[in-house]
Amino acid sequence: MLDDSSLLREVVVSPGMCSGGSLVFGRIGDWTWEAVAAACRTNVHAARTAQGQPAYLSFYYYHVRGGKAVHPHGLTFGDELRVSSRVFQFGSQSVLTLHRLAPADLDLPDEPLDPAEVYERPHPDCLYAENFNRWIARSSPGSNQRLAEVAPPDFAFADLPRLPNAYSPRAAVGRAREAASFCSVPPPGFEVVGGVHASEYRLDVARDINGAGLVYFASYFSIFDTALLGLWRSLGRPDELFPQRKVIDQKVGYFGNADPGAVFAIDTRRWRSAAQPEIEIADMALRDAATGRLLAVTAVEVEIG
Repeated sequence: MLDDSSLLREVVVSPGMCSGGSLVFGRIGDWTWEAVAAACRTNVHAARTAQGQPAYLSFYYYHVRGGKAVHPHGLTFGDELRVSSRVFQFGSQSVLTLHRLAPADLDLPDEPLDPAEVYERPHPDCLYAENFNRWIARSSPGSNQRLAEVAPPDFAFADLPRLPNAYSPRAAVGRAREAASFCSVPPPGFEVVGGVHASEYRLDVARDINGAGLVYFASYFSIFDTALLGLWRSLGRPDELFPQRKVIDQKVGYFGNADPGAVFAIDTRRWRSAAQPEIEIADMALRDAATGRLLAVTAVEVEIG
């Protein structure tokens, strides 16, 4: 630890954290839990409410920006990284964690990660991730519906640094939840192409459920990718092209969970850069097909391979 809120890791990329899917997002999420556990002196992995019920540090917003050298689907076995993480106070029941994944040989100072770097002057070679997490607990045993916000009593957040208000994602995530889209305001320089692509996804209990019986946060990335691959196939693009895509930016808002047996309805809108047609944004909303309840939204900006 560099200070009470900051961690530095030296990482060798292993098979369990690199692919064309969600593995890297899961690993970064693990680092978030580890960073919060260290900074808040809380056993995140076995947290309990004051009533003794399990409490989970859930993901409410996940934002990743890829760099030239490090981007989500560009990692391979043996790559060496230096990972800087910093945890920020974000209310009594939530927390925000920033990560920078840099090439190990990049000359960067070993000091706490400055939010201004992440939001205003990112290094072009680095990947940056922003995780906004909320504490939740089940309202009804065995059900993933109507999860309640409740923090464990030993969640020590008062001494964490505060994130400057100008960088807070709360308003942007709130707008995305209300509009079921991160693109309710058209992205500058992009135009809509084609119509809405509708698809369904049946929750895969062999892959998508975590050890607590909840839909795993990283599975949402895979579920959205499955819908995006369907869109690409409908455009006549070969499967070989999909793993070559470069994620420039992706935002995911998590607004609900689901029980085994759920079927999701996913609507996808495609935006294309007017100046660089090889760059597209997929704007996606995921709902419970039976009730129409909004569960998640994403906007993923990719450079087509």
